[in-house]
Amino acid sequence: MIDSIPKDKELIVFDGVCNLCNSSVLFVIKHDNENHFLFAPLQSKVGNSIIETFNIDTDKTDSILLYSPANHTLKIKSSAALNIAKKLGFPTNLATIFLIVPNFIRNWVYDIVAKHRYNWFGKKEACMIPTPELQAKFIN
Repeated sequence: MIDSIPKDKELIVFDGVCNLCNSSVLFVIKHDNENHFLFAPLQSKVGNSIIETFNIDTDKTDSILLYSPANHTLKIKSSAALNIAKKLGFPTNLATIFLIVPNFIRNWVYDIVAKHRYNWFGKKEACMIPTPELQAKFIN
């Protein structure tokens, strides 16, 4: 299933019921001027395929993944978020300065936000349904 993702794209896998994650996806879509990203909810078939392929423990990582089919790699947590920001242009790409912070510190902060995201930002009953204009950017 993940073999069908175009090699010139990267796939952002996100928590489809999380309001913060959905808002982040809409932000990325708005600022992805080079059409670099595709999207899939964690709860989708593609999301499950990524989780199984890379043996992801969803109790420890359940909010954002960045899959690069060109080299079959997966970035998680803060590394995924910062590598997404890197491709969004100025000023968002300035966030990559935080890549100099050790991974365990970045992910500690990331995990705090991820743990409380439903309480702070809310949760949907079902995954976001993209508008017809955005449908081409989503994979199920």
